[in-house]
This record gives sequence, C-alpha cells and structure tokens, in this order.
Amino acid sequence: MLKIKNLEKAVSSWRTLSVVLLSFASGMPLGMVWIAIPDALKSHGIEIQYIGLLALAQLPWSLKIIWAPLMDRFSIPIFGRRRGWIFFCQICLMVLTLCLAVVPFEFEAIWQIGAVSFLIAFFSASQDIALDGYAVELLNKEEQSVAVGGRIAVYRAAMYFAGSMSISLASSLSWHVVYILLACTYLPMMVVTWKALEPEVYYAGPKSIVDAFLQPLKELLTRRRAIEILLFVVLYKLADNLAQSLLRPFLVDMGYNAIDRGVALGTIGLGCTLLGTFLGGILTSIIGLGYSLWLFGFLQIFSNVGYIVITAYPPISLLMYSAMGFESLTQGLGTGAFSVLL
Repeated sequence: MLKIKNLEKAVSSWRTLSVVLLSFASGMPLGMVWIAIPDALKSHGIEIQYIGLLALAQLPWSLKIIWAPLMDRFSIPIFGRRRGWIFFCQICLMVLTLCLAVVPFEFEAIWQIGAVSFLIAFFSASQDIALDGYAVELLNKEEQSVAVGGRIAVYRAAMYFAGSMSISLASSLSWHVVYILLACTYLPMMVVTWKALEPEVYYAGPKSIVDAFLQPLKELLTRRRAIEILLFVVLYKLADNLAQSLLRPFLVDMGYNAIDRGVALGTIGLGCTLLGTFLGGILTSIIGLGYSLWLFGFLQIFSNVGYIVITAYPPISLLMYSAMGFESLTQGLGTGAFSVLL
C-alpha cells in the first residue's frame, strides 16, 4: 500500500512532470538533425552522398562525455547549476533553428547548413548533460522510475514532431516557416525551465577543472571492464543513428510523397518505437541484460532488410509502413535494453 501511495505521489509530482516535459526540448533537435534537415536537403535537390556526409553532425551526441566535466565544474549564474545550463542551451537552440529559416537550402550553402546542424547537435547534447544531471539530483527513487518511461515517450514524440510532422507541414507551407515554428516551440520549454524546482540537496560541484575530469574518470576506470563498457556505450547505437539520417532521402528517391514520409510515417514510427522501448525494458528484466543486448542488437541490424525489399517495387505505402514499423520496433527494443544498461 505504501509503495502504491508513493507511486501515485510521484506521478502527480511537479518535479516529475517538469523533468518529463523538458525531455521535449531534448527530442526536438534530434528530430531536426536526424530527420527534417536530410529530407529538406533532398527535397531541394542535394545529392545523397553530401547528405550522408552531414550525418557527421550527429557526433556530439556520442562524444558529449568529453565536455560534460566542464559543465559540472562551471555554472550559468541563473536558475541554479543545472537549470542555468538547460536554459542557456535552449536559447542557443532557438537561435540556431531560426538560422535555418534564413539559410538557403542549396548546394552552395551546404557547409553553412552542416555547421548549423553540428552546433544544434552540440547544444542539444549539452542540454542532455545538464538535464540528466538535474533529473538525478532532483528526483527520488520512486519519481525516477516514473520519469524514465515518461521521458522516453516525450522525447520520442518531440523527435517525430520536429522530424516527420515538420515534413508534412513543409509540403503545405515552406521549410523556412516550419523552422520558425520549431524555434518558437522552445519558448514554452524555457518557461518550464524557469518554473522547475531546485534539488533539495545542493551539489557544489568539483573545485577545479582537474578534479572535474580526474575524479569521475578515476571512479569510472576502477570499475571492472570499464574501457569495454565505454566503447560499447559509444558504438551500440552509433551505426543505426548515422544510417537513419539517410532514410528520409532514400524514401524521397523511392518516390514516396510528403504525407507518407510525414504524418503516417511518423505515427507508425513513434508508436512502434514506444512499444519496442516498453517491451525491451520488460524482456530485459526477464531474459537478462547481456542476452537482450545481443538479441536486440542483431534485430537492429537485420531490420534494414525491409528497405532492401522496398527497392524492388514501385511506391507501395503499406510496404513502406511495414518496413518502417519493423525497424522502429527493433530500434525501440534496443533502446529499452540500452537504457537499462545505462
């Protein structure tokens, strides 16, 4: 009975809700860099090999551990140690999104688009660093268990909102207008950051830059098989994330329209990803973490078979939806197991 009451309290807590809502601002940049920008480039006639090269802009999400200690050492003098960084990153993301509204989407400006995409990924990864630290310091055990599922759901919803849904909007408006609308979406997120609570226990942070880097590194490397675990964390989802940036341009080449690539694709992708993430977490607790990572990792690899089948046929919506649904489901399974590992 006590556990049920604690769970109900956690669900209704503004502390939990604020952390979950802030995950929307984390998912939007990934949807833009991963989905919307490659689709916009292909729609404007940019060759797919150049779009593939811009996938390198996603590297900050995999390399954010490099500058995370600096964010732990220093703070923005507003809203507390973590919320200050979150608020600052949201301002930068809004400005960079507005930059996309004025940059011409043509081959001559591809390096400008690449630079803006990289900066969006950098400040998004920085926001994730601060938000993860904030969630750990703010929430108690019961609230953490509730927040994990909510954060993943809101994150994925934001990713598809800024990605697939923006593709459909661009078909009736324009990409420049869509980017302005996406930039404005950060405004309510800033209000949530402002109104969010501070942790009850104050964390002073490391006293020097050397401590910021060496203390957590020392603690981490003393763990058993630390190097292998670090490499695994960096590489487990990297290949899939890089390949995903080519999916929307590939569907454009295959002749699928904006509705297929946008609303229907986003709806199926979002639903299957959330279902896969939920099942992945449950199955991991049943069959074990190691087996789950291997099994779901192989499923992630073979999930691309559906896109090979697509190349053999003219545009068939049901076929494309099936391929996307299966791939999103396996991605979710992998994410569920990977989240347990983290």
